[in-house]
Amino acid sequence: MHRLVLATALLLSGGAAWADHIGLSVTLGEPGFYGQINIGSAPPPQLIYSQPVLVQPAPEWVSAPPLYLHVPAGYERHWREHCGEYNACGRRVFFVRHDWYQNVYVPHYQREHVGEHREHAEWREHAREHEDHERNRARDHEERDH
Repeated sequence: MHRLVLATALLLSGGAAWADHIGLSVTLGEPGFYGQINIGSAPPPQLIYSQPVLVQPAPEWVSAPPLYLHVPAGYERHWREHCGEYNACGRRVFFVRHDWYQNVYVPHYQREHVGEHREHAEWREHAREHEDHERNRARDHEERDH
């Protein structure tokens, strides 16, 4: 978390000088995307917890459906600290498993929404690099928790 805050501060303090060099954009259905996903016609998600997580009670008049979120490894264990990043503190949340998102949802989403142009070698290389990054992030998170 501290690394994320530091990186954000560095990016913001760099102003326009950094803007010319940054070209990363990750969207729904790609490796590296974290946030709300729409299950739609995708196969049923594999969940980290079988019951939804709720940090603070929603007003009784709100009966919004639960959110399905793909979050970085470990966020679900410390959800109270991260729910604000996803505007989900007052919502019931189901956390989808990373392997389900990566191996089931992403290919389904791409077939349904993105099309064949994403299948070129450069995109596959990005996916492999992201997987390596995720493994390292999960390992670092586990080491901090123990």
